[in-house]
Amino acid sequence: MISDDCLFCRIARGDVPVPFVAENALAVAFRDIHPQAPVHVLVVPRTHVTSVLEADPAHLNAVMQLAIEVARAEGVAESGFRLVLNTSADAGQSVLHLHAHVLGGRAMHWPPG
Repeated sequence: MISDDCLFCRIARGDVPVPFVAENALAVAFRDIHPQAPVHVLVVPRTHVTSVLEADPAHLNAVMQLAIEVARAEGVAESGFRLVLNTSADAGQSVLHLHAHVLGGRAMHWPPG
């Protein structure tokens, strides 16, 4: 299902003109508008899934595979990258549509915050 009022659904179907960094049959990837690292790409399923708690294995696999493709294409696969899935408000999920952050291009610190 696709939601008419979800920003990431509108981006995934092309209603909001955002260039895709990569895409596959079930997911799309685009740059974050508030990057937290030199590489900061969001990977979202094309269909509306609120969070990882509701995702089926096919959507999770498509998001993870596309995230790996993005890391390689962006040149951070070898040096290292962080893959983040925030779930619900306390974790910082601001858009209620499953999305993975691919972060790289600089050293990441631990704990993350």
